[in-house]
Amino acid sequence: MVWLVKNVLVFVTLLLSSVFVIITESAPESALVTKLPGFDGTFPSKHYSGYVTIDKEHGKNLWYYFVESEKNPSKDPVVLWLNGGPGCSSMDGFVYEHGPFNFELPKKNNSLPLVHLNPYSWSKVSNIMYLDSPVGVGFSYSNNKSDYNTGDMKTAVDSHAFLLKWFQMFPEFQSNPFFISGESYAGVYVPTLASEVVNGNKNGVKPALNFKGYLVGNGVADLMYDGNALVPFAHGMGLISDELFENATKACNGSFYDIKGRECEEQVTKVNDDVDRLNMYNILEPCYHGTSLSAFDLRSLPSSFLQLGKTEKRLAIRKRMFGRAWPVRAPVRPGIVPRWSQLLADITVPCIDDRVATAWLNDPAVRKAIHAKEESEIGRWELCSGKLSFEHDAGSMITFHRNLTLSGYKALIYSGDHDMCVPFTGSQAWTRSLGYKVIDEWRPWISNNQVAGYTQGYANNLTFLTIKGAGHTVPEYKPRESLDFYSRFLAGSMI
Repeated sequence: MVWLVKNVLVFVTLLLSSVFVIITESAPESALVTKLPGFDGTFPSKHYSGYVTIDKEHGKNLWYYFVESEKNPSKDPVVLWLNGGPGCSSMDGFVYEHGPFNFELPKKNNSLPLVHLNPYSWSKVSNIMYLDSPVGVGFSYSNNKSDYNTGDMKTAVDSHAFLLKWFQMFPEFQSNPFFISGESYAGVYVPTLASEVVNGNKNGVKPALNFKGYLVGNGVADLMYDGNALVPFAHGMGLISDELFENATKACNGSFYDIKGRECEEQVTKVNDDVDRLNMYNILEPCYHGTSLSAFDLRSLPSSFLQLGKTEKRLAIRKRMFGRAWPVRAPVRPGIVPRWSQLLADITVPCIDDRVATAWLNDPAVRKAIHAKEESEIGRWELCSGKLSFEHDAGSMITFHRNLTLSGYKALIYSGDHDMCVPFTGSQAWTRSLGYKVIDEWRPWISNNQVAGYTQGYANNLTFLTIKGAGHTVPEYKPRESLDFYSRFLAGSMI
């Protein structure tokens, strides 16, 4: 009997030790964020950040920052946010658009930006997660550099793997409604990832995600529709003359995405010449040019470039940087997408100023607070990564949108109506091309008792929305209106 008891005790001890080891090994490399340098207040909700390993053999890690809802985190939707590029960090959205904080340039050189609560944060009504994707972007990294050779579909598969592990780490959110959102090149990221999630659920992948729908802001979608958008946009905004519009339309047979013939090329060149000095991300805003190009090499630009768009007008934190869409004012085409560092060798990109995000996210104390690897381990945080070799291999997004909406998932396609990078004219055209019945005819929508833009609702839970006066990154320009349409969409109420 004594022998039996001793052996049972040994067995139980070994079992408990094994369980402890399993728990320890599977514990997420994530933690509660309790303080942030530059912010002296109290967090209105819990924040978490850290890494999720999606490939242990390669050491492939995706980094995220998660903000619990300030309203009812146990019931409110979980929303994933993705910035575009391809290759740009989603902390762009966190710092400059709808994150829980507003950032202010420091009054003294070499000091951290000042951080204040954002009254229009999307965490007011939802749990929201900012994911640096694909691997090699922002704080995400791999020990095997071959992982930086990627594309649309691989990015979707990796992001889905991340979500499955994240929801296992945070099972309390598995029953919450789940939405995917993003802007610009995330017009590709969002529907491809949404399709992966839907297919995973159909195939019985666990945990099943309570996916309800998605939002895309000023997102690329289709070669033809996006490529044809600029010329009518420029004409409608009074940027080119009636004569030039008519001549270009005639010379190109109304097709601007695939220029054929010398006459068509000449007319489109004239259009580009007329709009080249504008801020492509918001034609109402001036371009800002400082003395720093963040992570990009100043030597790659002519000295005269830095003088363009100089103004005495007091500027906001940022007016306006590139990196939200590929390529610059051109449709997304199949094949390898050049890195931003490569692009800078050949073109000048206007309106670059990302001093706040670059300074804050590269501060050692900040990186420690948000559980990001040190600069000595993974390099500096860059708004848009030069590490990737990225292939656009998913084709047109229209098929993805059709399949998702016909399957019952809600979709909001929204556009800042003064963005010239991915003009609303393209998004309006492709949503109409689906051929769905109009159930809510074109009308103004209201925010704060003012017309905030226009909307048209279609069958199959598809809504197209414009935001009046906003540019490419809508919440940056119109934070109050953005929180309004975001809240209404998530709640299922009419915008």
